[in-house]
Amino acid sequence: MPPRGQRANARAPPLTQNNNAQTRTLWPYVRLLLTTLATLFLAAVSAEVSKLSLTPVYGSIPPIASLDWLRGGLEHDQRYIAMIISVSLAKMFFSKRTVGLSKHFAIWGFFVPSMQSGLYSVSGRFGPIWGPRTTYLLTSVPLSCLSLLHLVNLIAEAFPLAIFVEGAATRSLIEFCSSGLGTLLLTGTLYHFLARIKTYLENRLPLLMTLTSGTHAIFSRFGLQTVMALLYTQLGASLERFKLVLTAILPLLHLAFVCPHLPLPYNTDVLNSTLRAEGYSLVARQESLTGYISVLDNINAGYRVMRCDHSLLGGEYLNRPRGSKYNEPVYTIFLTLEAVRLLQTKSSGSQQVATSKQRHALVIGVGIGTAPAALIAHGVHTTTVEIDRVVHDFATKYFDLPRNHTSVIGDATKVVGDMQKAKEMRNTYDYIIHDVFTGGAEPINLFTREFIMGLSDLLRPDGIIAINYAGDLLLPIATSVVRTVESIFPKCRLYRESPLPKAPEAMDYTNMVMFCRKSPEAFTFRDPVEADFLGSPARRQHLKPQHEIPASYFKAGRRQKGEILRRDHISREMQKSTMASAAGHWYLMRTVLPDVVWENW
Repeated sequence: MPPRGQRANARAPPLTQNNNAQTRTLWPYVRLLLTTLATLFLAAVSAEVSKLSLTPVYGSIPPIASLDWLRGGLEHDQRYIAMIISVSLAKMFFSKRTVGLSKHFAIWGFFVPSMQSGLYSVSGRFGPIWGPRTTYLLTSVPLSCLSLLHLVNLIAEAFPLAIFVEGAATRSLIEFCSSGLGTLLLTGTLYHFLARIKTYLENRLPLLMTLTSGTHAIFSRFGLQTVMALLYTQLGASLERFKLVLTAILPLLHLAFVCPHLPLPYNTDVLNSTLRAEGYSLVARQESLTGYISVLDNINAGYRVMRCDHSLLGGEYLNRPRGSKYNEPVYTIFLTLEAVRLLQTKSSGSQQVATSKQRHALVIGVGIGTAPAALIAHGVHTTTVEIDRVVHDFATKYFDLPRNHTSVIGDATKVVGDMQKAKEMRNTYDYIIHDVFTGGAEPINLFTREFIMGLSDLLRPDGIIAINYAGDLLLPIATSVVRTVESIFPKCRLYRESPLPKAPEAMDYTNMVMFCRKSPEAFTFRDPVEADFLGSPARRQHLKPQHEIPASYFKAGRRQKGEILRRDHISREMQKSTMASAAGHWYLMRTVLPDVVWENW
């Protein structure tokens, strides 16, 4: 206190100085929060891109279904708890080592693409169920666990200090977070948020990749995984500090010069050299919305196919027959779809019209364009709806799909819904062809009652619709599709690609075409005339539908199980049935093309 009579000269510290001190105190914890969010986001993106990298080898449906138990959440409580306990035990029993180990978690991201590429070579042994599980468990799951372990260490050491001041409360909280129960709760919370981010990205990430597909290799599946690993290094420890540069260079060199999955010129040459050893040649490839799209030539047999992930959208022979307008298709089921032009009823009599410029057709799903190209050749005004622009572009460029038609690129559910709302579009089309297939199975949402009803509204009263279903006809999902379609159309006739098996079999995988009309009047198919064949020998044999399925087929044995498929109300049994059908398709595709061709994409 100053002597009496003198004014005090001491000043109070400026208010801004206190604010700066508080800001400096809070900044480490704000940075910790941002680091936590960034790490969880990168872990979720890495996991989803890693899952997408499995689809060319296993198809889109088997990996999604078999990895569903790895996505986490309380609905998968057993696996959810198992992963939490694994990270917690690593933290508690190896606490001294995990601090250093978690700082190196970023380096694992560089090895994930190379390990996946190596594990593809044994896909034929593991199959469509255990193959994606094994690959995912050995590559993506460790990265997610190390990411969580890294965050647990950071939060357990720093976060309590942001809540409590120095004293007994702080020490108690630090001890609690270091204990088993605290670690368990912290890991569970982080994993729950990680699972939610994965669910959010599941449908949005493929759309984002579609917007950037074909622009640069870094936006490919393997390119994005490498980008994620590089971003991880900014969250972990410095590579130079821990002398891990050589460790990161090895997988990067493998990606740049050995891995065929990166869409770079040198890597494409590596891929082609591998395929040529099997008698195939890569014509074009691009990753897109529905998966990995490529065009392959069979050098020895002289045909070309379009691939979408682990399925084939169609194919044609390269040597065009003399007098034919188009190349011969490899798969004749697409010719059967053209039989919509052969519709004959009592009211139509015996008229045989080979061409009609007054007819209008709607084709859902382009594939390589066999059916729409034939309709266009016959003068039918044709509108195609294809969700994947790359598929349509490849069909035009490499399979001679004519350009003189109306092409709509978009989700068929939305496109048909918009047409259905427009009154002028109702009762517009004489022919509708529904031929969709992706990921190893039919997309269920395009076989729901709501979607089929939308197509019915667009069909003329005297028109006909052809719906192609590819799958195991012994499974409940096939019966459900038939019952759903028959609940809308009063008259249907069903045909299969091949004759009924004489002896009971465990699987009856084939293509089934359902021809349906809005009228209950009986109908048949007229005999084709010369103009219908377009100079094609294959059309002479397969244009008119054969191998009709009797009405009692889906009412016997296990085939009698089925339900009406409704939007947003697909039962778990139907989802399992779709999964089983996709697995059957996977094994079938492995007999069509060698394992090496599927594994090298």
